[in-house]
Amino acid sequence: MSNDVPLILITNDDGLMSPGIVAAAEAVEGLGELLLVAPKEQQTSMSHALPKGKTIGSIEEVAVRVKGRTVTGFAVDGSPAQAVSHAVLELAGRKPDLCISGINYGENLGLGLSISGTVGAAFEADAYDIPGLAVSLEADLSVQHSSDYADLNWDAARFFTRRIARQILAEGLPDRVAVINLNVPHDASESTPVVQTRQSRQQYFVFARPQPRDRTMPFKFSVEIDVDLDRLEPDSDVQALIYDRSVSVTPLTWDMTAKSAWHVDPNSD
Repeated sequence: MSNDVPLILITNDDGLMSPGIVAAAEAVEGLGELLLVAPKEQQTSMSHALPKGKTIGSIEEVAVRVKGRTVTGFAVDGSPAQAVSHAVLELAGRKPDLCISGINYGENLGLGLSISGTVGAAFEADAYDIPGLAVSLEADLSVQHSSDYADLNWDAARFFTRRIARQILAEGLPDRVAVINLNVPHDASESTPVVQTRQSRQQYFVFARPQPRDRTMPFKFSVEIDVDLDRLEPDSDVQALIYDRSVSVTPLTWDMTAKSAWHVDPNSD
């Protein structure tokens, strides 16, 4: 296909067989050439991890149906970030113009962004100077980490994915913006308000305290949602999505430097 046509890399952290990646592909169908590359298996909460193992980096071609036509997808044995690197460095014939990570089963908000494989994949794209769009659809906790993909209504998420993707393709991202984090309420429609937000400093997803147990046995924490309304920032992603029922759009950056007046004491021992 001509280099005049944008190349759109589509990935996620739920796996190549997730209906969410198909929904993302359907959302941007016609906006450019599509390249689907995602982890072979469920990789939720992998952040920007680069795991090791005997089969890491192996890639399988898989037929994916997008709006009635067959698209070749690539299932990577590895993390979301690794899938993006394989896509950019050996599967794409040219540099992608946009990377869409999603559509994720479950919202990515607050300090939960630090563990999000969806956001991690989008940041990996930015490492190659490719604009990243992370997209998540609010969902019940019970389906967020599952490989038994629940039946969700993707209509609104598709609509807003296309809207934001088209804007990024036309305008690019502003300086110092690496990723746009898009979160869509499960009950959204095309008329749902869109609000630009900032990342909340609240944890949002928290581990529940374990009951007494045999500590020599394997254990997995259960996850709960916890929001302190008294401290919730009115312009935050959590406020917009959970309480205002708006579509949240948050510009993100790599910069983790604290904006503070703290200085090291040169005279301390």
